[in-house]
Amino acid sequence: MDDKNSVNAEYMIDISDMYKIYKMGDNEVRALNGVNVKIKHKEFVSIIGPSGSGKSTLMNMIGCLDTPTSGTYYIDGKEVSKLRDDEQAKIRNQKIGFIFQQYNLLPKLTVEENVELPLIYAGVSGVKRKELIKTALSRVGLYDRRHHKPSELSGGQQQRVSIARALAARPPMILADEPTGALDSKTGTEVLEMLKELHKEGKTIVLITHDNKIAHEAERIIRIMDGKIVFDSLIDGDKNEVNV
Repeated sequence: MDDKNSVNAEYMIDISDMYKIYKMGDNEVRALNGVNVKIKHKEFVSIIGPSGSGKSTLMNMIGCLDTPTSGTYYIDGKEVSKLRDDEQAKIRNQKIGFIFQQYNLLPKLTVEENVELPLIYAGVSGVKRKELIKTALSRVGLYDRRHHKPSELSGGQQQRVSIARALAARPPMILADEPTGALDSKTGTEVLEMLKELHKEGKTIVLITHDNKIAHEAERIIRIMDGKIVFDSLIDGDKNEVNV
């Protein structure tokens, strides 16, 4: 590994001078306008911004769901900003577990089959898949519901299935996009507590939100506005932002 990769390997996420520019007729929209973000392994970071701030575009970049117009992105020491779609898909399966606001469960599949999907894409053997599925669903308390369809579960249970799916392949990073947005406050709190537990166990957690209260549950908060990072601070034990 060369020196540049060695430096980037210190971070789970290392984004430098990233732009995402969309052409709208004669106009151009800079969804990301020179973003620089570094997130170390095992950090719990929230990224917050209002609608149109660029946080969703940044989430897509972090999740290898899109490619930037320019700039670089290293994930766990590997540059991914210029990879082909199939290469990015491989990185997603290996490095990232996704939790979405609307769960993104396939309605015709059982709970077990939904959790199994990323393992199939990752080429995990059938026997090993069964073991990982049992571990992930037991972790979220839903192994006994494994043969149910998503429509037979509550919203909170569906979100727990999506967490199990994110955990099944044992990725080092969890990317959570508004994971409590469709839940009542009690269930949302339970989901946040689960994310905190995963962080304590060594996962890198990146939480995307528009809710300031939820953002302060992380240990670090990054604010984005008009496609730029405008604030980056640590959160102390009293949920206060501390400039560094």
